[in-house]
Amino acid sequence: MSVSLVSPAVPSPLDPILARALDAALAQVNGVVLGKARQIKLAFACFLAGGHLLIEDLPGVGKTTLAHALAATLNLSFARIQFTSDLLPSDIVGVGIYERADSAFKFHPGPLFAQLVLADEINRATPKAQSALLEAMAEHQVTADGTTHALPEPFFVVATQNPLDLAGTFALPDSQLDRFMLRIGLNYPDRDAERALLAASDRRELIAQLSPCLDANQVLELRGAVARVLASPALIDYVQALLAASRSHVELRVGLSPRAGLALLQAARARALLDGRGYCLPEDVQAVFAAVAAHRLIPAAASAASRDELARRLLDQVAVR
Repeated sequence: MSVSLVSPAVPSPLDPILARALDAALAQVNGVVLGKARQIKLAFACFLAGGHLLIEDLPGVGKTTLAHALAATLNLSFARIQFTSDLLPSDIVGVGIYERADSAFKFHPGPLFAQLVLADEINRATPKAQSALLEAMAEHQVTADGTTHALPEPFFVVATQNPLDLAGTFALPDSQLDRFMLRIGLNYPDRDAERALLAASDRRELIAQLSPCLDANQVLELRGAVARVLASPALIDYVQALLAASRSHVELRVGLSPRAGLALLQAARARALLDGRGYCLPEDVQAVFAAVAAHRLIPAAASAASRDELARRLLDQVAVR
């Protein structure tokens, strides 16, 4: 397969002022969550691409801190929902309460009506509570008592998930996993980052001192710019080859859907924008592939490989020529 590089003469769709503001936003979050530049870049790409983010890792590695830092830096209203086994859908969406003065039920919005919603430890809630997010994530609206309510824009769900071998967890169904554009893990920091973390101020104090780097209009402009990042026909051929390889791989029972292909291309465009380019390279696709694809792959019964390992094998299998 031949993937031709687009000429560097293709200009960035961002004006210099907006580009500097975006760089400042990245730098600010990197100053709070130390040693995780790759994961932070993926989180920004997910947000700019209009997707939702799933962070899967052990407690205490900075998942909640990252969500708080993103909200403060991007100037988004923030709400945290702590998922527990007794959480009800109405605790998330909201509930209609009878108002005696009006002789009618009035809808009282739940914490879902924020621009950045942190669904903390999402797999500790029952599937019924988890499913309350489905319509919101897919349609940016919710329906309660037969009435549809629009959610604020931009709307971004950051969900955290504990590894499934921890007690008290309910595995997210594949339909729910597919609503997340990217899944990342933060892992333990390296020695230098951990030392800087231990020697620095409390993260909560740092977050309280953060100033927004972008306003609402700039955020919408950035999202619009992602769609203007050029993906050449040859690059789309490469994406299609990855999709096809996943569907015929002997170790996979279910490969990547067309929706996964759209998410892969959109995330790659957003990453290119973060690098200041108005065109997409194969390296952009490769950089986001595991985060986009791994949680959507379903291994065959005979396969002992993890989803992440299978995603890496797919990248190795499909050459860029």
